[in-house]
Amino acid sequence: MHKHHSALGLAAALRPVQPVTLIRPHAAQRAARFFVEKFPGRSLYAVKANPSPDLLQILWDSGITHFDVASIAEVRLVSKILPEAELCFMHPVKAEEAIREAYFNHGVKTFSLDTIEELEKIQRATRHASDLTLAVRLRVSSDHSKLSLAAKFGADARDSAELLMATRQAADTLGICFHVGSQAMTPKAYLEAMEQVRAAIVAAAVTVDLIDVGGGFPSVYPGMEPPPLEGYFQAIHDAFESLPISYSAELWCEPGRALCAEYASLLVRVERRRGDELYINDGAYGALFDAAHVGWRFPVKLLREPESNTRDMPFSFYGPTCDDMDHMAGPFMLPGDTKAGDYIEIGMLGAYGCAMRTAFNGFGDVETVEAEDEPMASLYMDESEDPVRKPGTVVSIKRL
Repeated sequence: MHKHHSALGLAAALRPVQPVTLIRPHAAQRAARFFVEKFPGRSLYAVKANPSPDLLQILWDSGITHFDVASIAEVRLVSKILPEAELCFMHPVKAEEAIREAYFNHGVKTFSLDTIEELEKIQRATRHASDLTLAVRLRVSSDHSKLSLAAKFGADARDSAELLMATRQAADTLGICFHVGSQAMTPKAYLEAMEQVRAAIVAAAVTVDLIDVGGGFPSVYPGMEPPPLEGYFQAIHDAFESLPISYSAELWCEPGRALCAEYASLLVRVERRRGDELYINDGAYGALFDAAHVGWRFPVKLLREPESNTRDMPFSFYGPTCDDMDHMAGPFMLPGDTKAGDYIEIGMLGAYGCAMRTAFNGFGDVETVEAEDEPMASLYMDESEDPVRKPGTVVSIKRL
């Protein structure tokens, strides 16, 4: 894999025709160490956010030993790359054949569920194994998050007593898990969810051995600057300590975006300008799915030497396909003299960017290059790590 010191240096030296993914292993290492050292429990990486084999290895080498897998394909992938990793099949609705293969072929013993039917399926598929960790997923609010995950999965906490009691009988280790939604902007999201966990435990009168607070830990995007993650960790710890659970109970979390968003950015070329619209060579069917379909705003930087001194203005993007839906409304703030032939870096695409890429309309060829500069935004840099501001880089740092 090629290495470059910065996005600007790459654009100037190579003038690439196709989009380029810039990866920053040091950013993923830093995020992983932050969770390993500061979260008051165990951190599982949610593989769906970015299943890159290189990233999985980086996270493992940085201390992440448990992985949240949501499909048999993810089970096989992580098992192959990291045979000693602990895999947790946290999708609440699984094919019976997938459960069977995960348990007997890959040693997976942790499963989530939200119905009696799923519990019975797990028992059949594992031949009523006695060494299972079973986590009942409760439905909690996503009101404090930018993307809701409250509709598809989860048992109602008010009606979960029967399910918790039945799962307690089947499980060697009984857990409760939930997901507050993606990009939770306040620790209050977890505090409110923990209150629902408390009510469910009291109603069921069962001994709970594991609390899994799921994902939702935020990253930095334009207009979405969360408070320090340490505040989330402290709130979760305090709520966990007050629950009526086993004295030896474990606390887990499942960060996805928070571990990998800073890992990658995208270098694109402007092919045409039409007023305040820029036609670029990646888009909704590539790494910018979220920008198109959920209106996500990513940080952007015009890569030009010398730098433009023209005032920024709001732009929208069109991707390279023939589809009108290949449109990213933004607004993306760039210098007003941005023109065809210019290169733009789009940041914080390590989460869900590469994972959502397709080859629709014949587009999708992307080179991957390692960059040595800092990501365009970071939640993990402290005062001792203030970066050297290399040409073409911008770092928005949330101080802890």
